[in-house]
Amino acid sequence: MTGARLLKTSPEESVFGAQPSHRMASTVSAVPRGVYGPSPPPAVVWPPLDFALGAVACCAACVFTNPLEVVKTRLQLQGELRARGSYQRHYRGVLQALWVVGRTDGLRGLQKGLSVGLMYQGVMNGVRLGSYSYCEALGLTSFHGGSLLSGAAAGAVGAFIASPAYLVKTHLQAQSVEAIAVGHQHNHLGVSDAFATIYRREGVIGLWRGVNGAVPRVMVGSAAQLATFTSAKDWVAHSQWFSPNSWLTALLAAMVSGVAVAITMTPFDVISTRLYNQPIDESHRGRLYHGFSDCMLKVCQAEGLLGLYKGMGPVFVRLAPHTVLSMLFWDMMRQQTVKDNQSQGRS
Repeated sequence: MTGARLLKTSPEESVFGAQPSHRMASTVSAVPRGVYGPSPPPAVVWPPLDFALGAVACCAACVFTNPLEVVKTRLQLQGELRARGSYQRHYRGVLQALWVVGRTDGLRGLQKGLSVGLMYQGVMNGVRLGSYSYCEALGLTSFHGGSLLSGAAAGAVGAFIASPAYLVKTHLQAQSVEAIAVGHQHNHLGVSDAFATIYRREGVIGLWRGVNGAVPRVMVGSAAQLATFTSAKDWVAHSQWFSPNSWLTALLAAMVSGVAVAITMTPFDVISTRLYNQPIDESHRGRLYHGFSDCMLKVCQAEGLLGLYKGMGPVFVRLAPHTVLSMLFWDMMRQQTVKDNQSQGRS
């Protein structure tokens, strides 16, 4: 079935349960309805096309935010399992870290891991956003808590599938010259060399090392992002601050979503980075951490509770614009796709 055919399906015939248009004229509620109550399902986009739109949107955002991802990785690895004040701090904040990396590693250093980062964003977010959109179309998000559960489930699937790309991205972004190096240095020669080295040393399973930190990280972040974006967009739209389907509605909703993601996901992000980057022993086990809970306990014991919030600055500075850009691009492309298919149906 083509995308145009799916979009032309009448409300009574649609297998995704699209609602009659007159429901959109219902009384405006002051409470966001994405999480706390049912909201009308959005116009349906052909699922394979929606997967592609989600991938393109997040890859476009990644190009702009990758330097912040490099800085975030370095800050989270700095002073690993060492008490505050007992190690040299090469990076002291977002702007200073960007300056240090750019001055020492060059401009290319600020875009380390970009190619594999695009791979990760394309696969993970294509699956994540596409799956969430499918849940919306099925009406699963209209139930109480449906947005949270759908976002978490979609994030878990996307994170698991794309985990090898995130593993390599973390290794490459942690690499630097000795003068400003932090964390374990894997010294890969490039993306293909990193995949080949990990596979030769640890086998296929080794490519998914650290996934036990990635899945809860993306589940929490995805649930917070998609649920708050849906709720905020519903609220802004029904408040009628902007014209119907205005890009400003998606922009404001994405800004609210970015704040929520940064606050909830930072501790999981720190743990995920540590698990991915740690060295391994001869038995292919991590030398520093045995798993998610062990990593959390060791970080808290050695670095204090604030150790879980290392890199909070760049996490927020990166996640806020990344969320704004990716959700805005995704929403705008979906709206344009619906309009194009509707105009083709009328012609």
